[in-house]
Amino acid sequence: MSFRTATAVDYVEDVSPGSGALAPRARYESDATSLSLNGSWRFRLSETADAEDDSFAAEGYDAGDWAEVTVPGHWVLQGQGSPIYTNHLYPFPVDPPHVPTENPTGDHLRVFDLPEDWPALAEGGAVLRFDGVESCARVWLNGTEIGEFKGSRLPHEFAVGHLLKAAGNVLAVRVHQWSAGSYLEDQDQWWLPGIFRDVTLLHRPTGGALDFFVHASYDHVTGEGALRVDSDVDGRVIVPALDIDVATGETATAAVRPWTAETPRLYDGELVTDGERVPLRIGFRTVVLEDGLIKVNGRAVLFKGVNRHEWHPEKGRALDLETMREDVLLMKRHNVNAVRTSHYPPHPAFLDLCDEYGLWVIDECDLETHGFVEQEWRDNPVDDDRWTPALLDRAARMVERDKNHPSVVIWSLGNEAGTGRGLTAMAEWIHGRDASRLVHYEGDIDCRDTDVYSRMYASHEEVERIGRDLDGGTHKRRELPFILCEYGHAMGNGPGGLADYQRLFESHERLQGGFIWEWIDHGVKDDRYGYAYGGDFGEELHDGNFVCDGLLFPDRTPSPGLVEFKKVIEPVAIDGDGTDGTVRVTNKQDFADLSALAFEWSYQVDGETVESGVLNVPSLAPGESADVKLPEPPADARGAETQWTVRALLAADTPWGPKDHQVAWGQLPVATRPAPRVAPTDGPVVGERLITLGPAAFDARTGALRTIGGVSVEGLRLDVWRAPTDNDEGAAWQSDIRHGALWRKLGLHRMRHRVDAVELGEDALTVRTRVAPAAWEVGLATVYRWTSDGNRLGLTVSVTPEGDWTVPLPRLGVRFGLSEADRVTWFGGGPGEAYPDTRAASMLGRWQSTVDGLQTPYVRPQENGARADVRWAEIGGLRIEGDPEFWFTARRWTTEQLDAARHRTDLVPGGTVWVNLDHGQHGIGSQSCGPGPLPQYFLNAGSAEFSFVFSQAE
Repeated sequence: MSFRTATAVDYVEDVSPGSGALAPRARYESDATSLSLNGSWRFRLSETADAEDDSFAAEGYDAGDWAEVTVPGHWVLQGQGSPIYTNHLYPFPVDPPHVPTENPTGDHLRVFDLPEDWPALAEGGAVLRFDGVESCARVWLNGTEIGEFKGSRLPHEFAVGHLLKAAGNVLAVRVHQWSAGSYLEDQDQWWLPGIFRDVTLLHRPTGGALDFFVHASYDHVTGEGALRVDSDVDGRVIVPALDIDVATGETATAAVRPWTAETPRLYDGELVTDGERVPLRIGFRTVVLEDGLIKVNGRAVLFKGVNRHEWHPEKGRALDLETMREDVLLMKRHNVNAVRTSHYPPHPAFLDLCDEYGLWVIDECDLETHGFVEQEWRDNPVDDDRWTPALLDRAARMVERDKNHPSVVIWSLGNEAGTGRGLTAMAEWIHGRDASRLVHYEGDIDCRDTDVYSRMYASHEEVERIGRDLDGGTHKRRELPFILCEYGHAMGNGPGGLADYQRLFESHERLQGGFIWEWIDHGVKDDRYGYAYGGDFGEELHDGNFVCDGLLFPDRTPSPGLVEFKKVIEPVAIDGDGTDGTVRVTNKQDFADLSALAFEWSYQVDGETVESGVLNVPSLAPGESADVKLPEPPADARGAETQWTVRALLAADTPWGPKDHQVAWGQLPVATRPAPRVAPTDGPVVGERLITLGPAAFDARTGALRTIGGVSVEGLRLDVWRAPTDNDEGAAWQSDIRHGALWRKLGLHRMRHRVDAVELGEDALTVRTRVAPAAWEVGLATVYRWTSDGNRLGLTVSVTPEGDWTVPLPRLGVRFGLSEADRVTWFGGGPGEAYPDTRAASMLGRWQSTVDGLQTPYVRPQENGARADVRWAEIGGLRIEGDPEFWFTARRWTTEQLDAARHRTDLVPGGTVWVNLDHGQHGIGSQSCGPGPLPQYFLNAGSAEFSFVFSQAE
């Protein structure tokens, strides 16, 4: 007979949510005294949960030789252990609810005195609040155990008034990295143990507020708001601006301006009880499911959203207020209107900011059991009744904490947790507790428990079928609105295809938008690599740089993907035919008119603005359009390329952006440029080792270009290889066709160049070659035809595929090296990079940069930095004109070196600048987790001809 004895750490593997904590309630500040316990704490790390007894919690314990850590913080980011990154695999054996004996455990100690203004201990009580601890904590105050809890991203409060003393209070917290709760927290993020959110001591005065629920609805027909505050403690609700002064539980009505993400009107109010005054920020709005649509204040909304993990490259998930504010301001300035709090409730201050600045929020519960997919969801906690109390506790702690935020319009049960009875219980509880919002869960494919049909990474084709109501499914699902809760996977270079998704969203009423995955790269600042990702800390299991899949780089610099998204979702459409003298302006907002915007026009000749002015655009209501007359164009500019550019700018400073911040723009071509031509007047002249042609010299044996004027040129030849992007490499679960692997299998990264003939004509030098990979019979017959008019050098490249090409090409163009180059000027798309399906934000103009400034610093190096639609570029003393327009790239390392690099620090500049002039590029897509490029963005092998004109730069 065998048996397992109970130990002092059995709570770690208990499936219950914990013990000792108070019931969840609304989060609020008040005039009651409080004390932040953030700061420096004494810290001791043990390898197992039971390595040390609890004597450290006693008064008088000497922890003078312990280390120190900052709270909020993660000990693994403060030199105590190492972080672990997995996407969905549990980094411990899957044997619920058990966790390994090797369980890093951090003992935390904080000694504090009550401030002088703290009320007498006999007056009222006190609550100790933890806003976030990963993953399980046991707490003592002055030697008395007060409880233990799980639910890392959720608040837990404990009544401690009876234990407090004026000075020398000892707060002891034992935190375990792994617990039964870890099975419910398998989100795609770093595993980072610690007390990572605020710790606060709150005085609770006699007669103070406890919990309350602000109900503030809006009738879009009458324009009236209805306010009722249900409170556990009787009091009064005062809203001076609305002349409201009513008892709690009573309803007051008034004419109000409603709250929306576009017009976030908040009314300052106050809940007054006998012992406490609680400030309120009230937003009147009504959320309903009506006519198969999500409607707010009577109008259907279109979510232009992002998924947001909390992240800081040095502090992990321990975010301060200014970092959260920076996130919100960046979102607003990039036209984002919605956030899904993937995959847990955020720090409560973030929701305050969403209320203030205006963002729709899907508030998601701290729940994911994704690792159980590896065993076909067997033993999944969400379908095991023993775990249901923990699931309901997590749902309640989210809803009760955040229920008074007008920005929260949808509750989400969690993410990628399969299906089961526990999720149904959560949905039923939330629907019963709060009928004023909708419920979301992507995994509920039949929409049994949810109010929204939600999917991840559905292809454009499938989304269109859903938009046309051709997707089938249960009767209930067919009557529900559709959102993509995740799409446009922003890993590395990308995501591609966003404009194509947006066209679908705007074409079909049922499609109510989506949320890009995700907001920020989770790179950890690291002296070795710049930013570290999965595997860089010696993890046994990891998912590499899959944790770096954001629209922001780790330092919060916007990526080209965010710039593209801003353009794709801009709230004003500006288009038309530039030749007819009018521009069509359309208000694409759901609620606001255009009165907050000012419009400007400018007229460009060959990329340079020659005139500009104010454009008078009527204050269009949502959905309205107007054709606006443009001024007379400037004097005749025959022989030049001309266009109008119209911009929508903030007319005045706003809380989130300064006056003249650009919100939207459009360009209207007027006249196209003449194609560059070289009239051949010079013929090639053969010397002993060189062939000269106009300003150029070529190798007499191979026909390779050596110099143009005084500029040395190295290795000019056809190039088809690019360092595969994360999206080129693709995800196995999305498709068997992953172009990066196919390109390598075919050998496109190791093409061989054979010279078949060097032919001297009367007015041309022709070099015939075959470009092909070893081991395969496919190839590209490539002909370089050089001509000159004495001053300029023309090159025409003709490419003919040979053999059966079954895969598209990564790129098609020429590459060469320049020994001295730094400044770059070009007329074409800019200022940032663009590719065939990521070019909406590429604005035609004349731009300047350094070579280093052309690089996009993806955390894992890969193809980057191409400028689209380039007419001409000047670099290293050369001017290069193209026919047709070309893609321009320049970098201080070869494509092969870029391909081999795994971190930014692997890229060491060399003495040569390598320039690519591409006739074509393969699309980007988002196959790192989503679909690949659409077929129209494939660079299929086919006959092609393209030309360049080289001359000395002025």
